Order: sequence, then structure tokens, then C-alpha cells
Amino acid sequence: MPLTTLVSVEMLNQHLDKANWVIIDCRFSLADTTAGETAFQQSRIPGAQYAHLDNHLSSPIIAGKTGRHPLPNVKQLENQFRHWGINNDSQIIAYDDKPGAIASRLWWLSRWLGHEACAVLDGGFNAWQSQGMQVEDSKPTTNTSGHFSHKASLTRVIEKHQVLDKDICLLDAREAERYRGEHEPIDPIAGHIPGALNAPFAQNLNADGTFKSIDLLQQRFDPIIKQVGSKSLVHYCGSGVTAAHNMLAMAHAQRDAGAMYAGSFSEWVSQNDEQFPVARLVD
Repeated sequence: MPLTTLVSVEMLNQHLDKANWVIIDCRFSLADTTAGETAFQQSRIPGAQYAHLDNHLSSPIIAGKTGRHPLPNVKQLENQFRHWGINNDSQIIAYDDKPGAIASRLWWLSRWLGHEACAVLDGGFNAWQSQGMQVEDSKPTTNTSGHFSHKASLTRVIEKHQVLDKDICLLDAREAERYRGEHEPIDPIAGHIPGALNAPFAQNLNADGTFKSIDLLQQRFDPIIKQVGSKSLVHYCGSGVTAAHNMLAMAHAQRDAGAMYAGSFSEWVSQNDEQFPVARLVD
């Protein structure tokens, strides 16, 4: 039975030597885009490969057109999966140290490529270390190339021109202050896409960085699902990364995770065009 949402530290530790389990380290910092890979070179979960958010899990930014983390080219991402040693029967395990914010991006991209057997390490590298599990600090090894081929997507992507469709309900994963437009530390305009609801992704987590229980996640998302009603739920965030965290949490809660507006707010405001308005909830 493949793991399709979360994996515990204990379960991963029991399967470290399993040939078809491929572990991907997704540690990354927006403040220092080299920090994650530097940390990976120093120590990692044994056998892990490294995924860089900008270089592997996104395509290049086109100024005035794309958001901050455009979707990668399908063929290039397929080739990257092969480089990591992934096959179509591989169980992918993604982890970071956020916890889960970047790993969820890989989880969602795996589903985008039609590969369901991908799970995020609950609690991430911090939980792995705090539970005293083995870390590898020698030179990383490269897996033998895999034979991965993408299939029909297991998720749905909404393009910018579809965002204000009357049959869509948007869910913004950013913190409430950014949603309300009180401040915007990254993008040039503060606020949110008109009509969007807000569900900060950090509220999916316990104080220790692990995901809340299925029951608690259902209690969180069921009122939102009720509010969405017959419309299609579409997730977004700043650049299409943390929106995947909400989608993962919903999938773990055994609810339909909905679709993704992958360009997200940074794409929405990239042209400063009146046809793409911004709403604020501040005086």
C-alpha cells in the first residue's frame, strides 16, 4: 500500500534500506537560497538526494509575466525524477525543516506528474534529529538513474485567466496579515485576490511542527468546504509553494484537496493591471 500523504519518523527509519524508497531533501530558505543545499551537504537523512526549490522544483522567472516559482517544465522535471533514482514504482519521501512547506511542493508536483506514492515526513528533519535517528554526514551519493515516466495528472491546475471564474472559490494559504494587506514582505502589492477565503497553512500544524490529527484537520477544513459549497475549491499562496501544504493537509484529512492556482499572488500582481484587482481588509 503506497504512502500518499504523510510518513512518520519511525516508519521511515524502518524502511531506510528499502530499495524502492527514494528520499528527497527539500530544505530551502528564501532569505539564503544556498542554505538548504549547504545544510544537506553537511548532514542529511541517510541516502537522501537534494531538491532545490528554485533550480529543480520551479522554472525560471519571467519578469512581468510569471510568479516567483513558476511550474517546472514537465519533461525537465521528469528527467530530474530519473536523476534522483525514481521509478514508476518508487515510494518517494520528501522532507524539509520548515516543517513541510517546501516538501509539500514536491508532494504536489509528484501528483502533478501522476505519481501518487509520495509522502512528506511528518515533522521534517527537525523531528528526525530530535528523535535521535541516524544522520549521514559523509559525501552524498547519487542514486542510479531511474526510469520514471509521467502519467495523467492526479491534480488540477488553474490558469490566471480562470481565477475570477464565478464557479471558483479561492483559498489563500498565507498568514492572515498578508491576506488582509497589512504588510507584504515579498511581493510588490499587499492584499489578496478578491473573494478569496483565508486558511494560513501554519495552522495545519501542532506546536512541535507535526501535522494535526485527521480529526482536527477535518474540523478545520469542513467549515471551509461547506462555505465553498458547489463551487470548485482552488488553492493559492504567494508563489504556489505553501498552497500545497493546505492541499496535503486536506488530502491527509481524507477530503478532496481541490485545484491549485500555481502562479498564485505573485503572478496575479506581476503586471499591475486593473483587470487583476487586489482586495485589502485594512483601513
